[in-house]
Amino acid sequence: MGVAGSGKSTLGAAVAERMGWPMIEGDDFHTDENKARMRAGVALSDADREDWLRSLTRELQRRADGAVLTCSALKRAYRDLLRAASPDLAFAFLDISEGEAFLRVRARGQHFFPPQLMRSQFETLEPPLNEPDVLRLDAGLPLQTLVNQTVSWLTGKPA
Repeated sequence: MGVAGSGKSTLGAAVAERMGWPMIEGDDFHTDENKARMRAGVALSDADREDWLRSLTRELQRRADGAVLTCSALKRAYRDLLRAASPDLAFAFLDISEGEAFLRVRARGQHFFPPQLMRSQFETLEPPLNEPDVLRLDAGLPLQTLVNQTVSWLTGKPA
């Protein structure tokens, strides 16, 4: 979990491969209407995100044997909804500065989420720092380090 540009999809794919779990790409579940809003530079509201989050809860429930879900999960209420669907859910929080996230989003080119929406991501973000089952990761670390830290945390084994 984390803001746009934090590396959720890249880390998620690598962890899913290492763990032998399917990956659920949260972006794939946004409605066409929400993607159009974002392309137009309009930040999503809680109401806009509701159906998206509910579809993600259904996907988690379908994969009770384990999966990696990439999802911004910016607010505690969003994370709590996901936790209710999957009680053993754990979150790897990719913590990144606004400036670095902006640069990454700008560099990725054609995507429905434009760089001008970065400010809204940070305004919406409620960092999960005092929540259970959350691993805070420095999104600036090398991918392999992030994968090792995440897999070690998930399995309870040293990296």
